[in-house]
Amino acid sequence: MSSRLCCCFVFFLLLLSSIHVLRAQQSYLNNHQFACYNGSFNYTTKGYVCNGLQSSCQSYLTFRSTAIYDSAATISYLLGVQRSAPLIASINNFSSDVARIPPDTLVIIPVNCSCNGGKYYQYNASYTLKDTTETYLSVANLTYQGLSTCQALMDQNPYESHNLQVGYDILVPLRCACPTPNQTADGFNYLLTYMVTLGNTLNYIAHLFNVDTVQRLFYGNNLTSDLIYPFTPILVPLKSEPTLIAVSPPPPPAAQSPQTPTVSVDNSNSSNKWVFVGVGIGAALLILVALSGLSFWCLRRRRYHEPKPDSSTAQKIVSGSTTDYSAPPESNSWSIGVRNAIESLTVYKFAELEAATGYFMEASRIKGSVYKGCFKGDDAAVKVMKGDVTSEINILKKINHSSVIRLSGFCVHDSNTYLVYEFAENGSLSDWIHLNKYQDSTPALLSWTQRVQIAHDIADALNYLHHHVNPPYIHKNLKTSNILLDASLRAKVANFGLARTVSNGDEGGMQLTRHVIGTQGYMAPEYIENGVITSKLDIYAFGVVILELLSGKGAAAGDGDDLLSLVINRVLEGENVKNKLQGFMDPSLKNEYPLDLAFSMAQLAKKCVARDLNARPDMPEILMMLSKILSSSLDWDPSEELGRSNSLRT
Repeated sequence: MSSRLCCCFVFFLLLLSSIHVLRAQQSYLNNHQFACYNGSFNYTTKGYVCNGLQSSCQSYLTFRSTAIYDSAATISYLLGVQRSAPLIASINNFSSDVARIPPDTLVIIPVNCSCNGGKYYQYNASYTLKDTTETYLSVANLTYQGLSTCQALMDQNPYESHNLQVGYDILVPLRCACPTPNQTADGFNYLLTYMVTLGNTLNYIAHLFNVDTVQRLFYGNNLTSDLIYPFTPILVPLKSEPTLIAVSPPPPPAAQSPQTPTVSVDNSNSSNKWVFVGVGIGAALLILVALSGLSFWCLRRRRYHEPKPDSSTAQKIVSGSTTDYSAPPESNSWSIGVRNAIESLTVYKFAELEAATGYFMEASRIKGSVYKGCFKGDDAAVKVMKGDVTSEINILKKINHSSVIRLSGFCVHDSNTYLVYEFAENGSLSDWIHLNKYQDSTPALLSWTQRVQIAHDIADALNYLHHHVNPPYIHKNLKTSNILLDASLRAKVANFGLARTVSNGDEGGMQLTRHVIGTQGYMAPEYIENGVITSKLDIYAFGVVILELLSGKGAAAGDGDDLLSLVINRVLEGENVKNKLQGFMDPSLKNEYPLDLAFSMAQLAKKCVARDLNARPDMPEILMMLSKILSSSLDWDPSEELGRSNSLRT
């Protein structure tokens, strides 16, 4: 009886130790990341549990380059480690942090992995939703390539998964982990999160990162078989910091057998018995080793946690999100890579932005996330942005035009990008037309000549974008709120967040998209209905802006809540055109405008908003027509208006 009790006691100890071994490792995700609303899955979908010796540690992620994220700078921006861009370039043998890398290149990214709320290890990135088709699932598995899960996003963000909107800033917990006590005792100082792709095997992954045996991957991920899935993470234990990934082919599959643990996945009692026996023996040996070498292990633990002299720079670069990314040392800043590409930009320190804006106080807020700042006596607009803004920067660096808002500098701080623009003293055109913001008791008045000049400025900017930039650009988000007015009430086109390159001319320049983004009243019919993108998108929107300048009404607030693009057809067709046009014009003009020139402007706008994109004029033609109207407006004599108006058909 006593021997039986003794055996049971020993078995109980072995069972407890085996549980400890299992808990000491992380569990493989097992392809559960796509079941966003299945509550039956355990914690594995939300992150790796905090079970290491440290609450934070140096860790590594992997990411495959894409057409958008094709450099160390852009990838680091997406993953929220902007200051590590030079280190990423060094680790991966890139020539610089802004050098383009081929698509689908595997990139190693260092991060400071931390325990979040005592539950899960993670590194926090942020992402701004860019179109209405994005979901937690697409962000986790497409944008971030499986480095997060929809379950983790849903767990750590306040937005309901079925009610996401463009512009929402979401937290993206990236999966990382710190070594467990067992791994640290075995000399493994780092864990790398490798994203499995099609055709990968455990043998290949082990060879890729010079792991001595595939068994390390089995134990590190609590695997019971060698079945792994694409788009899922595998933790790879490393004894030293990774450098360039090995590119030699892995050993043939036959070489995998001696390294793969003999673990049966059969559900029979016999198989389960041998699994427990194997785990028990391993646990017992582990306990003996731990007891006999406790003192030595403690010394090793202390030694392993001392910073290495030759890695101090890397530790500083990824030390945490509170670092001022715009501050020295400049040689390690992501901003330097951008400055090399945009030599005219000023790289600001965050402290300078705080001083310029009064610490972003409410009185400095212009609108939304835009603040007024003063730098050495010169006013500027400081726009706070999250997510990837490299596209807008790359466009503005190529543009030098008096009617396009000028980007003068930037700062990267705490995962935010602060863009510093020239200051437009008179705000947006929308404010002047619709909000009556700049007068205390009377409507904001733009004279007829000022309105024509504004239209001419906008046309000049669009003509420059469409025909004088290589490659040509379309703005794709033209509207009165994105047109700013300087001290002289001259127009400047702003907000290039949706701009893109597109060819002009015949159908060869046409592009298609499923992601239709825009503002009601400004979007062309072919774009709404079929996702067709050409330069004629801007021309349609410009026609709507002309109609707003003429009428003082909003793009979607015409008669009977119709779109202005539809209202103008009723105004210019049929009988009594003169009376209908006078009724359409902005009352704040008080009939102080040349009716025949207003008719010419209205006809031009009507052509611009034609349903058939091929019927819309090109920008050179529009600019020429507006130049004539502007010249005539400058020579206009109000006393002659009666005679001029009679030329209109009635």
